[in-house]
Amino acid sequence: MSSSSAAQPTALYGGKGDRRVTVRDIAAAKLRHEKWPMLTAYDALTARVFDEAGIPVLLVGDSAAMVVYGYDSTIPVTVDDLVPLAAAVVRGTKRAMVVADLPFGSYQAGVSQALDSAARFMKESGVQAVKVEGGRRILPQVEALVAAGIPVMGHLGLTPQSVNVLGGYRVQGRGQAGEELLADAKALEAAGAFSVVLECVPEDLAARVTDSLSIPTIGIGAGDHTDAQVLVWQDMAGLTPRTAKFVKKYADLQTVLGDAARAYAEEVVGGRFPAPEHAYR
Repeated sequence: MSSSSAAQPTALYGGKGDRRVTVRDIAAAKLRHEKWPMLTAYDALTARVFDEAGIPVLLVGDSAAMVVYGYDSTIPVTVDDLVPLAAAVVRGTKRAMVVADLPFGSYQAGVSQALDSAARFMKESGVQAVKVEGGRRILPQVEALVAAGIPVMGHLGLTPQSVNVLGGYRVQGRGQAGEELLADAKALEAAGAFSVVLECVPEDLAARVTDSLSIPTIGIGAGDHTDAQVLVWQDMAGLTPRTAKFVKKYADLQTVLGDAARAYAEEVVGGRFPAPEHAYR
């Protein structure tokens, strides 16, 4: 193999490439102080758009409970619900690393349950990693998954699966709770996690965690000092009517789709669609 054929793109974001982004690429980006984007995805067509746009990591989030299945929280969604979505995202992509959330109730019971759930995602959908919520309380699961060869992304701060314990969707990690979160992050790194999401935490705490870890941090409502950022794609693209403070809308798909649906309906009602060019002869 020649040196040119063996060379890999330097930048994590924007490359095309003929191989998947790996945990080694993620680690190398941290060393280069390179920031990178992550988005959620739940179907093949959207995943292909993001993959071709150069998004290096796609998350099949348990947020599908709300944006796909119409629930009020992430709690009801199951492994059976998410595995087909993850498989579709994998089939729709060529380069992006695809990470799947282990949903509520699929790993909290212990190591055996976590391994069974993660194995289903790896075998049935082909994802390259899984994500779990929690810190020191789930270290045995994280260690077991990593030992089994399953890359693990952690998630701290506002952990939606624990929303009932947290008392709602609110900022986490203020005061002494920040020290606990930092300890959790260091414990996840020691257990073998390759990255950690920080959701809805003060930006100064996110900066401390980022500086304290050798693995990348991924912020969502955590300020601009994390190594990467993630958003739910429907929030980012303006498809959801209400979003959190930390979301920036980069498009207005709700209006675009609504206008398209109304234009289509009016042409059907008015007899202008289908036109002659849409008919077979």
